Amino acid sequence: MTLSCNRVEAINPNSLQTTCLHRQTNTCNAVFEGGGVKGIAIAGAVLGMEQAGYQFKNMAGTSAGAIVAALVAAGYTGTEIRELLGSLNYKKFLDKSYFLGYPGKAINIMLRYGLYPGDYFTSWLDDLLKAKGISTFGDIRQPNVIAKYTYRFQAITSDISACKLLVLPGDLKYFGINPDTFNIARAVRMSMSIPLVFVPFRLKDYYGNEHLLVDGGVLSNYPIWLLDDETIDPSYPTFGFKLQECEQLVYGKCQPLQIKSLIGYLKNLLNTMLEAHDDYHVAHTKGDLERTIAIPTTIHVSGQTKAINATDFGISAIESDALFKNGLTAVNAFLTNWDFNYWKENYRELLRHRMNFRPPGIL
Repeated sequence: MTLSCNRVEAINPNSLQTTCLHRQTNTCNAVFEGGGVKGIAIAGAVLGMEQAGYQFKNMAGTSAGAIVAALVAAGYTGTEIRELLGSLNYKKFLDKSYFLGYPGKAINIMLRYGLYPGDYFTSWLDDLLKAKGISTFGDIRQPNVIAKYTYRFQAITSDISACKLLVLPGDLKYFGINPDTFNIARAVRMSMSIPLVFVPFRLKDYYGNEHLLVDGGVLSNYPIWLLDDETIDPSYPTFGFKLQECEQLVYGKCQPLQIKSLIGYLKNLLNTMLEAHDDYHVAHTKGDLERTIAIPTTIHVSGQTKAINATDFGISAIESDALFKNGLTAVNAFLTNWDFNYWKENYRELLRHRMNFRPPGIL
């Protein structure tokens, strides 16, 4: 393993340039949180990590995080992803519904459990992956690695029929599917199926039972635990990239929102499902907060402050650029103080103590 510079001097969000003393390449794993359109900020963070001299080894993500992770796994650079997202019309993801008009939307939800089929998205991502020579998980299989790193990229989805979390492609075996042959874009489509917005993905198991798969964020929007090798002295770090609405990434710091309408109630019900469990885990698990790169999703454009939401599919080019730069700035701030050896000494030592502990009376 080669080492990166000890300190990143600057990442200029305007010029997208990084200055670094003795810059070399370092390896890391990455876990990307979901967040719909807010995932543009994660793409900015990817570019920031690359400019700081990091290369991604293994990646995992949920929803929008799975989109970015899949593109990186296929060989796209942060600059290329920025160009893709900057020129994208996100409204195209809201493809033609089965039934049109407001009455049709109600029928879509009642009969299909979602407004939009998601076919445009699947084709869009599949074409991008194929442009890099990648189509199925077999194309990103890694030889001679431990089981959890068999595939360079993994996606999280929620099986609401079986009430369980699925990690793809590994858990496809429960459906009698060879993971090597499964299309990556379809797996990401499962992971990004925001409830009621997109029609659930349907998959049959061994016995012919149909399972409905929706957004992985329903059960784990930020699976920071997934890529840990669970050793005392890991060879390289696993960083988490988390989208942040609060001023501080600490459990309980957000100001409670005043819910005064059914729409507000449903919106915050969804946000609670997607965020609350993982936020609690990060705040109470030693070391996870310290390896989390918190990326603000509030932007400042033309003298105004705006919070970007997961379903802001009409986001403008200027807003998209500002959100992207938030990712760059967050990486710069984080890496300025990051010390992997310090992190291991303070948080992996706890694992060593637990392993060496013997209850009284046991030899």
